[in-house]
Amino acid sequence: MKKYCLVLLMLFSFFPWESNLYAAKIKVNPSDSFQELIDQSSAGDTLLFSSGVYPVNSLIIRKTLTLLGENFPVMDGQGKGNIFLVAAENVLIRGFKFINTGKSNMDDSAAIKFFDSKNCRIENNILEETFFGLHFSNSSGMTIRDNRITASAEREFEVGNGIHLWKCNNNLIENNQVSGHRDGIYLEFVTDTEVEQNLIQGNMRYGLHFMFAHDNTYRKNTFRRNGAGVAVMYTKNVTMIENRFEENWGSSAYGILLKDISDSKVIGNIFQKNTVGIYMEGSSRIEFQKNTFRENGWALKLMASCDQNLFQANNFSNNTFDLSTNGNLVLNTLKENYWDKYEGYDLNRDAVGDVPFRPINLYSVIVEKIPASVMLWRSFMVTLLDRMEKILPTMTPDEMIDHSPKMRPYDFS
Repeated sequence: MKKYCLVLLMLFSFFPWESNLYAAKIKVNPSDSFQELIDQSSAGDTLLFSSGVYPVNSLIIRKTLTLLGENFPVMDGQGKGNIFLVAAENVLIRGFKFINTGKSNMDDSAAIKFFDSKNCRIENNILEETFFGLHFSNSSGMTIRDNRITASAEREFEVGNGIHLWKCNNNLIENNQVSGHRDGIYLEFVTDTEVEQNLIQGNMRYGLHFMFAHDNTYRKNTFRRNGAGVAVMYTKNVTMIENRFEENWGSSAYGILLKDISDSKVIGNIFQKNTVGIYMEGSSRIEFQKNTFRENGWALKLMASCDQNLFQANNFSNNTFDLSTNGNLVLNTLKENYWDKYEGYDLNRDAVGDVPFRPINLYSVIVEKIPASVMLWRSFMVTLLDRMEKILPTMTPDEMIDHSPKMRPYDFS
């Protein structure tokens, strides 16, 4: 008898038996009272929404349910507040189209809003003309995957963020497309979250904006033509790997803004055609390695308030200015980078320049102090001043030197 009990125990441990073994599948049509159907359903049930248009305002979900759409049924908020409100665990929402939320900063109207939820999945949905797209607060273990979120507001105050997380942890944000919002993705007090392979483009303020968001990883995302690419503020232990920052143009635009962050890594990213590739202030102990800076106005603006940062084995090509700063005290390290403006030689043929390289030219210092002087770029006088400064440095920082510049660019493919 004990052997039979042991066999049964092993079977139950290896097979995913759940409390919803007898869960129901409930068909939902636009003419139904779907809030009543949700209220009457049991935890673990699946609701299948047939195609059509559903006028929905503040549909409340407080139990473990699976909501599946057939041929993307339209959840129309009719311009009246939120569409779905979720406060539950293990909820799955897949295959819907959400349109026309209200437009209110008082309650942050959203297509789907989660409160105090755990282990929910939001997958393969279309969100159009919503104020906030997906809004999460005080939630954990959320998976946000394969959603397309678009808006067409003309001014920042007319729209919220595409994906907004506040006080959340252990989340995955993967393979989403976000455009036309204030910030594409906004994270505040968010920890242990992975943001991977998202396309964030054409948002008004930031592609990705996070504050007080520690121990997070951002991998293989593309941030293109946003007001600014990514803003990282008041944060530590951030890892940014193999992302692309492209065509973020404007008077205050950049690929990444790093403000008061520390102990982080920026590795294998591409910064191309941005006004500023990276702008840094008050940031410490960050490793920049294997990044490519190409065709930017400024590849790197490194303010004097930054210290103990390492720039190693990066490529700098076809930038107007590779590096600028606003002070003379240098507390950062440059080594083994490739600079296309380097004019030194390599007599021993070890692929490392025999003469150190100073990446800050005099004109970049002048432009930093007098922005209007940029109109003189490419004039004979500017070229003459830069040549004189290289021979007898007087205004550029003495120690901002790469002592081992590479003769050829790295191949990061």
